[in-house]
Amino acid sequence: MNKENGNKKVFKYNVGFYYQATIIYFIAFVLYVVIRGKFIEGSFTVITEDPIISFFAIIVLISVISLLYNIYKNRHLEIDNNGILFVDRFKTRKFNADQIISIRITNSKDNKRKEAFKFIIMKIKKRKRPLILRPHDYENSMELLAGIQNLKKEIEKE
Repeated sequence: MNKENGNKKVFKYNVGFYYQATIIYFIAFVLYVVIRGKFIEGSFTVITEDPIISFFAIIVLISVISLLYNIYKNRHLEIDNNGILFVDRFKTRKFNADQIISIRITNSKDNKRKEAFKFIIMKIKKRKRPLILRPHDYENSMELLAGIQNLKKEIEKE
């Protein structure tokens, strides 16, 4: 979801992958339980001693926990002409435009999957490693790229 507060744009972290993974794991778990179960005289019993059922249950549980954690964490990005903010429920990291040395946007060599594999690499003063951001991980990735490019223009002016 993209919100604009003045000239500030807000991009929420995309948790769609976690929803999809949880649903797929749960469906696979239910199908395996139905296949492995026994129908005896009109009743259905589940074989609980099967280690694969336990394995599927653990995978579904981990998937649900990671989905709930990412929803609770509420990560998002805020971009304006003065800098970029990485915000979640627990902390906020702000990088002003004067702290950013350079911004580079990589292009994929494969045109079919070009947008999904773009990276934004930001070099920050007083930070050894560059900050790497995948626009596809956020909602409205094209607007995010446009906002980063505007920020890049502001940095290059200085």
